[in-house]
Amino acid sequence: MPSALDTNMRFKFSILAILLQVIIIVLFGIFVEYDNSDASCSLYPLFQDVHVMIFVGIGFLMTFLKKYGFSSVGINMLIAALGLQWGTLMQGLWHGKGEKIHVNIYSMINADFSTASALISFGAVLGKTSPVQMLILTILEITIFSCNEHLVTEILQATDVGASMTIHAFGAYFGLAVTLVLYRPGLKNKHENEESTYQSDIFAMIGTLFLWLFWPSFNSAIASEPIYQMKAIVNTYYSLAACTVVTFALSSLVDQRGKFNMVLIQNATLAGGVAVGTCADLSIQPFAAMCIGSVAGIISVLGFHFLTPLLASKLNIQDTCGVHNLHGLPGILGGIAGIIVTAIKEEDRLGVQFTPGMQAAALGSTIGIALVGGALTGGILKLPFLGQVSDQNCFDDSVYWEVPEEEKPHEIHSNNEHYDEHSRFEATM
Repeated sequence: MPSALDTNMRFKFSILAILLQVIIIVLFGIFVEYDNSDASCSLYPLFQDVHVMIFVGIGFLMTFLKKYGFSSVGINMLIAALGLQWGTLMQGLWHGKGEKIHVNIYSMINADFSTASALISFGAVLGKTSPVQMLILTILEITIFSCNEHLVTEILQATDVGASMTIHAFGAYFGLAVTLVLYRPGLKNKHENEESTYQSDIFAMIGTLFLWLFWPSFNSAIASEPIYQMKAIVNTYYSLAACTVVTFALSSLVDQRGKFNMVLIQNATLAGGVAVGTCADLSIQPFAAMCIGSVAGIISVLGFHFLTPLLASKLNIQDTCGVHNLHGLPGILGGIAGIIVTAIKEEDRLGVQFTPGMQAAALGSTIGIALVGGALTGGILKLPFLGQVSDQNCFDDSVYWEVPEEEKPHEIHSNNEHYDEHSRFEATM
């Protein structure tokens, strides 16, 4: 028989989820209609790529925890499904020019983009929050994200085609602020379930490969013209390639035995796609994109190796997936690259002149709004009546999912005692 607490949490989640969906349907009925004048169907292949990244790439990237795979993929799907609907409304509110919100393939891509920020933050608190808390985080973060994105693109008129600042840096620092407020002293020492297995890391690597392959589409999807779209694809392509080679090299270098580390290969190989995003459609030439990707790989690897343990021990920031190293630091690097590129060479789109001052203001405001918004959201999620799992039950699917008894991850690999990737971050030391 379920306990009273289990029953209460079940009803809280079900009622909140249905209520939010009903509210969104009503708002769509009032404000949303087709964009009959639009011809954006040519963007559908790019939309498909972005959609796969959101639902498959990010979801599987977070399946490394040995007993949290259902939640990693499942809650990722829940957040994405709710977020793309709410994102449509929020993006339409800020960017709409009339009473109605007109939806098309372009707006669907932007809705997926807004969802990505919430999924990045989910990585920071992975295993430590309830489904109820994640529903609330999704609504609040996408609302704040849309405000910041409007500030960056419409008021400051900064360029950020691949959203290094507005998605990656924002999502990372929003999530870090949330996890700081939700700090659990009981998890200061590594939880027994905060480990990976051989199979769980293989699944996570599947997510990495999907993201790696489709990242050029992500960075080029909303480019204003085909020539800029082509530049974004090419620059992202070579940035990712250079980043991967550097990551493999440093992974072996920082390991005392000279072995590759799966934590780094799963994450740092993607940092080049994040870092080149801001200036992906600018005329930086492929060699510059490769330089950006190489630097991104370096700071991501060093972040996992040195900075993550420091943040956890000194600042009480328990970053489960290391989003600071994959999204936060490379996102800042992307913002800095945008400042440098616009200072060296004048760039404009549709009559808008990009300046290093506006690029710097966009980066600063994004990080500031993310930290404040994340802290406020964390404070709301910490309210006692929302409930959350105990420290003992963190990183365990069985708290919220029906888990087949014969599939207990900790029993399947009982003969794999010497697997070196049990800890996401201890293995990098």
